[in-house]
Amino acid sequence: MKDIFVFLKALAVFLGTVIGVGIFGLPFVAMKAGFVVVLLYFVLVAIFVISVDWLYAKVVLGTEKIHRLPGYVGQYLSPFWQKLVFIVISLGLFGSLLAYLIIGGQFLFAIFFPLFGGTPAFYSFLFFIPAALLVFKGIKSIAEVELFLFGALLVILFIFFKQAFPFINVNYFKTADFDFVAFPYGVILFSLWGSAIIPEIKEILSSCFKKERLQKALKRLIIWGVVFCALIYLFFIFIVFGSSGLATTEDAISGLVLLIKEDVIKLGFIFGTITCFTSFLTLSLTLKKVLWYDFNIPRNIAWLITCFLPLLLFFLGLRQFIEIIGFTGAVALGLEGIIVIFLYKEFLKDNFKKKVSPALYLLALVFVLGIIFEIVDFF
Repeated sequence: MKDIFVFLKALAVFLGTVIGVGIFGLPFVAMKAGFVVVLLYFVLVAIFVISVDWLYAKVVLGTEKIHRLPGYVGQYLSPFWQKLVFIVISLGLFGSLLAYLIIGGQFLFAIFFPLFGGTPAFYSFLFFIPAALLVFKGIKSIAEVELFLFGALLVILFIFFKQAFPFINVNYFKTADFDFVAFPYGVILFSLWGSAIIPEIKEILSSCFKKERLQKALKRLIIWGVVFCALIYLFFIFIVFGSSGLATTEDAISGLVLLIKEDVIKLGFIFGTITCFTSFLTLSLTLKKVLWYDFNIPRNIAWLITCFLPLLLFFLGLRQFIEIIGFTGAVALGLEGIIVIFLYKEFLKDNFKKKVSPALYLLALVFVLGIIFEIVDFF
């Protein structure tokens, strides 16, 4: 019985970490590319993510010292790779923070514009001020809040489903636009990625599972965790795109305003704002520590860079939510996937004198192609 409880606790942490701002962009992606195209991407990208997560998990399980990705890269690869992974992690976190700043401001705008007026940019700035102050003060991790919000997400999803079900049109799911065939890749990769949480998951499971049972439990959790995330995302797409059709918006919720009761829509906006705010805090604290501890940047300077660089990028005009998370997913997380593959290669060589399967080089090639296509399309 204890085994089941610990496994479910670890699974909840995994799901609460992975499911974030990306969920709000998925219905719009489905509207642009077509549901069938997005469904195919979910199958393929889920396989890619499970593969990378499991490679990283085997490194974590097989290494005596407890690290995070930069530490493992420093142990098995060269200092160059360690510097590269710092840059990649920072790029991914900056992209995520910018995305939360954009969509958090849009949700606040939707809540308060009818009362006070203003612009989405103004509300993004209002979103930013308390978040930056809390990061400066150095609050502790709010993982418990994230888990609570994950449970709230499931409740709200079913409320939305109940309200939107009479308006769902199956014909919306039959369309596809191959001009946008590459469009979903980065967004879906961004939405499913969660390798950073693997060391924490291993620590939770190791309190109950030992050796071979730990390995099996961790592998099972990664598979079911990614699959469950994908199913939740597809359910959200089914609700929003299935009822909104061509009226689907980038933030997903706004497009439901004519179909769902106003109070429920406001609940969705409030929930979205809180989710974005807590995730912004969590990621900002992580990035501040990366700059502070790993790059030896003074704490206050690290805070300024962490919080004000995304704000600067926002006011320089980078406000395209879908494009931001697509670029972050395809480029930053694609690079992270490549690094994990080469990390695993050196791990096998150092510990077991074995070579990796050639299939992993094909997976690395997929990430490389995804990076190239996304950069060409972005610029």
